[in-house]
Amino acid sequence: MPGRNVSPNLALNQLVAERTAAGESLVHLGFGEARLPAFAPLLDRLAAGARRNAYGPVAGGPDVREALAGYFTRRRMPTDADQVVVAPGSKPLLMALNMTVPGDVLLPRPCWNTYAPQAEFMGKKAIGVPIPDSCGGVPDPAALREAIRAARLLGHDPRIVVVTLPDNPTGTLAPPALVREICAIAEDEDLLIVSDEIYRDVVHDPATEVLSPAEVAPRRTVVTTGLSKSLALGGWRIGAARFPEGPWGRRLRDGVVSAASEVWSTLAGPMQEVAAYAFAEPPEIRDRLAATARLHGAVAREVHRIMVASGAVCRPPTGAFYVYPDFEPLRGELAALGVTDSLSLHEHLVDEFGVVVLAGHHLGDDAGALRFKAATSMLYGDTAGQQEQALAAADPLTLPHVRDVLLRIEETFTKLVP
Repeated sequence: MPGRNVSPNLALNQLVAERTAAGESLVHLGFGEARLPAFAPLLDRLAAGARRNAYGPVAGGPDVREALAGYFTRRRMPTDADQVVVAPGSKPLLMALNMTVPGDVLLPRPCWNTYAPQAEFMGKKAIGVPIPDSCGGVPDPAALREAIRAARLLGHDPRIVVVTLPDNPTGTLAPPALVREICAIAEDEDLLIVSDEIYRDVVHDPATEVLSPAEVAPRRTVVTTGLSKSLALGGWRIGAARFPEGPWGRRLRDGVVSAASEVWSTLAGPMQEVAAYAFAEPPEIRDRLAATARLHGAVAREVHRIMVASGAVCRPPTGAFYVYPDFEPLRGELAALGVTDSLSLHEHLVDEFGVVVLAGHHLGDDAGALRFKAATSMLYGDTAGQQEQALAAADPLTLPHVRDVLLRIEETFTKLVP
């Protein structure tokens, strides 16, 4: 489709890299990367996987699919190896689902900036539905029912609802009761639920209950995941999907595999070696996951504190590594500075303070709102050594390199309104 722009988060990340290389001092909060070094045992498995130079099965080799089946089963989703597919990232799997399943797509608003463009590339209508006050990642149930009714009256055909557990961009997790409400609506309206659970292993408190729609509505839920966020392997591109059991689930899986066979063939062999090891979750992987979740939670909560202290309204983060503040309480003061919407707020933060965020309108939010996403995972240090130090620290907020950048953020938002 000619004229399409690069995904805004990727474009912003490239712009920051260019400006930093030119000598600017920027605090980059605009890109959702788990900014940590690759875990050493994963490097070992990558090297060992170099021997896997054959194409192999499109859906993935038996070892990686067995490991994934165990991964999902341990999360209360009993799974057979023939229910899963691996791919070079979860993005291709989400796109292949759009290629396979007809109908328009219902999305929480705001949401990750890739869901809507993927639907639109396939000629579908992306229908944004406001999120509840308590959390993001799911549409508000009453608003969802109304959006379905209104869409059908306008001649649209909503068939898919996407949820994100935990959520990007708000850094929150929908509670079980809310997940059950969404599942009940999906049953009533005959919707496919696509549950993006790539942040599932980045819940800050290990005692928090995560309920997947696949536990409540197993016949109509596809779950996607990957290793980009939990194990900081974004550049390695390892994603996976779990399909429902039964004839319809098999047809969905077959459709995705058919698309895969024509687009990416299969996940690269060395990455399958990594995935088979990581999804089997030996003790050292479980320990690494726990340490990263603690770090993400500690820094996200501190950035949340800073935002609220500066006058924003912001949902407390409980998962992933984001905060999503709303500066509506300061609209009058910001308007006097020429800040009237998400774009001008983003530009003001960059131009006046060197702090880079992702403006809310890129996430499907109201362009006139004073909201943005801040990715707190970018604050652990500029070197692998600093990042590992943050990961190992009992209190990462006391480390000088973490404390200094947090202080700069606090000074920025303290001075946001003179």
